Amino acid sequence: MYDVIILGSGPAGYTAAIYTSRAFLKTLIIAGGQLGGQLATTTEVDNFPGFPKGILGPQLVADMKIQAERFGTEVAVATVTSVKNQATSKTFLVTADGKEYEAKTVIVATGASAMYLGLPSETRLMGKGVSACATCDGFFFRGRDVVVAGGGDTAMEEATFLTTFATKVTIIHRRDEFRASAIMLDRAK
Repeated sequence: MYDVIILGSGPAGYTAAIYTSRAFLKTLIIAGGQLGGQLATTTEVDNFPGFPKGILGPQLVADMKIQAERFGTEVAVATVTSVKNQATSKTFLVTADGKEYEAKTVIVATGASAMYLGLPSETRLMGKGVSACATCDGFFFRGRDVVVAGGGDTAMEEATFLTTFATKVTIIHRRDEFRASAIMLDRAK
């Protein structure tokens, strides 16, 4: 029985684990399919305090994991398939990869997942001109022409943010109209 089970192993999950473990609560992180979340796929992180020269995303995630484990957090690399509230015992039953875990509290820190186009070159060029996070990497596109693929709110938000850095931002979308909300589309225009 755990006091706390945290779903997700990105910065929010590890931060929660550090706090709960330091409070002597028996804590388990269920990491999900991408250990470290999106941060693990980010190259240079320049916007995290304490690293004046920047730090690579995978290294920052590894350091967060070590810090959480130092205080007693356990980490399971598994994919959660269900969370059930057990009213009679006032606990939660979490099933991940066929194994069951029980806890008094569940913290959901699942973050987000970037959507990619599925091009063979995306992985190879990640951090070398291809990015899935404008707020993370926008600075590196200062004075350049950039392209944002997508037509929803996230694409419009990323494109709008990139106008701070880029000379020109072009939005490419596969449909003849955008799916973004009217306000997000208006901001992007």
